[in-house]
Amino acid sequence: MSLRVPPTGFRGRGALSNPPNRHDSQRAEAVDDGWYQEELADSVATTVLPEPARSVITYNDSPDIPFDRSINPYRGCEHGCPYCFARPSHAYLGLSPGLDFETRLFYKADAAKLLRQELAKKAYTPQPIMFGANTDPYQPLERRLGITRSLLEVLLEHRHPAYVLTKASLILRDADLLAGMAARRLVRVHVTLTTRDRELKRRLEPRAAAHQARIQVIRELSARGVPVGVLVAPVIPAVNDHEIEALLEDAAEAGADSAGYVLLRLPREVAGLFREWLATHMPGRAAHVMSLVQSARAGRDNSSAWGERMRGSGPWAQLLHDRFHLARRRCGLGTGREAAPLDVSQFRPPSPGGQMDLGL
Repeated sequence: MSLRVPPTGFRGRGALSNPPNRHDSQRAEAVDDGWYQEELADSVATTVLPEPARSVITYNDSPDIPFDRSINPYRGCEHGCPYCFARPSHAYLGLSPGLDFETRLFYKADAAKLLRQELAKKAYTPQPIMFGANTDPYQPLERRLGITRSLLEVLLEHRHPAYVLTKASLILRDADLLAGMAARRLVRVHVTLTTRDRELKRRLEPRAAAHQARIQVIRELSARGVPVGVLVAPVIPAVNDHEIEALLEDAAEAGADSAGYVLLRLPREVAGLFREWLATHMPGRAAHVMSLVQSARAGRDNSSAWGERMRGSGPWAQLLHDRFHLARRRCGLGTGREAAPLDVSQFRPPSPGGQMDLGL
């Protein structure tokens, strides 16, 4: 919590501070007492630790999302997006949703083993598992650890369907697995598109793939028979909302078949972190941006109400909805709901206790 941060943040990081999480009873305030202080560093290293886990599949009953279970191989995300709605989850580890979230990362070392055990349970009923619901399964750490790939290998082996959501080009490393799953109607990939502006992307999503790299992901995966949709997210008023039409045109040209969007969400500590980012990087329009955000959130920074948290409410939110639907239809993109559902009938559970299947 005592981390000293340069006024414009560390190089390659999104958050501009490391505030206490909501469970901390103590607060610290930096004060210049006149004593000598070393020069501020311009970067901060990433710390990676294994996380003990008894299971890897997380279940939900949210009416706002089209899946009831997910896997997050990692806690925290090195992409560093200051708007990330998952940041408050670091509070459960006693860490800050700020710089801690993108520099103090955790991974599930035995994820593939645990997944096999869960799939082998007699009571288990297969339904598509979402990767990327909380943190990106292809963030930079995955290149070294390969946990997401090991999980997909298990799913392909046992013919279990999955959805994958990412903004990383590293997913192309696993094109062989994804193509194999797609041939059996076991996978659907969604690529997040945020902005075509390189400078805005550098500040808003420091370690995520560039826009053209994401478009290349769509192009290469769709060419290999993998169904790919896009998620324009987050849509930030007066920051990137003017790019919606161009983003959808790029997606359609590359081979995407569907598109959706999510309005900026600012739950818990994220609101303060994003306001801080706006004040530093867009001081001239910060107040205007937040006034539009609040107009779509019933006068607040955020709304967690079912049916509203992804889309917002009010005139501005309705205008965004109409614009998006018109642009999507003009680009020939679907909603994803009309696509053939992933096939759960092929599922072959692992043998209990890890015994070999005799194939009889």
